[in-house]
Amino acid sequence: MENTVLDKIERAPTVPLRTRRGLVDDLAIVERIFRDRYTFFAEIREEIDLRGKIISLLLASTIFLALYGGVMGASNSVPQVISSAVKLPILFLITLFICAPSLYFFNILFGSKQSILQNIALILTAMTTTAVLLVSLAPVMLFFLTTTSGYQFFKLLNVSIFAVAGAMGLVFLKQGFEHSVDADNEEGRGARRRLFVLWMLLYGFVGTQMAWTLRPFMGAPTEPFMIVRQVGGNFYADVIHSLISLFGGVL
Repeated sequence: MENTVLDKIERAPTVPLRTRRGLVDDLAIVERIFRDRYTFFAEIREEIDLRGKIISLLLASTIFLALYGGVMGASNSVPQVISSAVKLPILFLITLFICAPSLYFFNILFGSKQSILQNIALILTAMTTTAVLLVSLAPVMLFFLTTTSGYQFFKLLNVSIFAVAGAMGLVFLKQGFEHSVDADNEEGRGARRRLFVLWMLLYGFVGTQMAWTLRPFMGAPTEPFMIVRQVGGNFYADVIHSLISLFGGVL
C-alpha cells in the first residue's frame, strides 16, 4: 500500500502555493478527498500546501455544517434555523480545539513525527467528511420533517445521523494517520493505534456534551425560542428519556 501511495504522489502534479483560493476551489477539496484520499493523505505527508488545505477544509466544513444546522432548525422556526446554522460549525470547531492538542502531544510522546499543521489538516479532513455526509443525509431529515411529526423522533433521528456521519469521519481520520504522517514510522505504532481508539472515545464524549451545552439545535415545540438553554443534565440521559418517550407506549 505504501508503494502505491508513493507512486501516486510521484505522478501527481506539483501543487503550487497560492495566496488565495476561490470558494469553488475550497469546496472542490471535498471531491478530492472522496475520490482519491490516499493521494490527498500523501500530500499531507509531504507537507504540500498544508496551509491552503487547512483553509479550504475549514471553509468547506463550516459551510456544510451550517447547511445541515439550518435543516435541523427548520423543524421549529426561522430564528432556530439561523441559530442552528451558526451553532453547529461552532460546536465542531470547539470540539476540535479541545481534543486536537491531546492527540498531537500523545502521538509525539509515542514516537510520531507529525507536525502540528499535519495533525490539524488530518482532523479537519475528518470533520469535512462528517459535514459532507451530514448534508448528504439532509434530504432524509427533510423527508421525515414533511411526512411525520414528533419532537422526540426527530431528536433520535438526528442522533442516528450524527453517529453514522461521525463514525465515517473518524474512519477517514484513522486512514489518514495510517497512510500519511507515520506510514513508515514503526516506533510506537502499536501504542499510537491504541491511543487513537481512546482518543475517539474522548472526542465523542466531548462532542456530545458540547452539543448538550449549546442546545437547542432543533427547539422543543413547547418552549420559546432561545439561543442557549440553561445548562443541566447530560446528553445521554436525554437520549434515554427520548427513547422512553418514543417507545414507552409500544413496549
